[in-house]
Amino acid sequence: MLAGCASNLEATTTEAEAPAIDPYYVQMYAARNDEPYPVPAVDLKRVNPKFWRREIAYSTQERPGTVVVDPAARYAYLVLEGGRAIRYGVGVGKEEAFNFQGAATIARKAEWPRWTPTQNMIRRDPARYAGYAGGLPGGPGNPLGPRALYLYENGRDTLYRLHGTLEPWTIGTMVSSGCVRFLNQDIIDLYSRVPVGSKVVVLPASDSAA
Repeated sequence: MLAGCASNLEATTTEAEAPAIDPYYVQMYAARNDEPYPVPAVDLKRVNPKFWRREIAYSTQERPGTVVVDPAARYAYLVLEGGRAIRYGVGVGKEEAFNFQGAATIARKAEWPRWTPTQNMIRRDPARYAGYAGGLPGGPGNPLGPRALYLYENGRDTLYRLHGTLEPWTIGTMVSSGCVRFLNQDIIDLYSRVPVGSKVVVLPASDSAA
């Protein structure tokens, strides 16, 4: 019984000493109730602060409006005027699945998109993906989250997407089947800023522009 009391006291003290999260970020990642489906608040204690959205100084030859994905650093940048960029933390594909790099175009955008696993995903893990071969409608249980940006190269679908996630704690890691996942509040923000036709540059996974 004494041990239990000591443990509880220690937990309470640790919680009290934990630094408060800046209200600016609490608001940035608060729940969204203005969508067709609820977008839960992000538990920022489970996401490394370096992957929270922020505007930074950023040097690049790319034109403003371009999205640069840096998988090695786990960041995506929306290039702004004046040597600035909005930086988003992302989750990227596992080494063997990360099969796209170079320049592409956002040829399509979708809100609460339908998700269909690729044939490679079904072959690699049929137990997990075969049941969704016909597709999964958009909604709170869809792995693409509330938004998706579809990348095309020379008019052909790369099958590569920038999208939201059901697993915000995976931002900053290599976990997906090749696409780039954002916190849901971040993909909603990026979606609102980039029109169809925008350029996206995906750097090699072994390089980094951070």
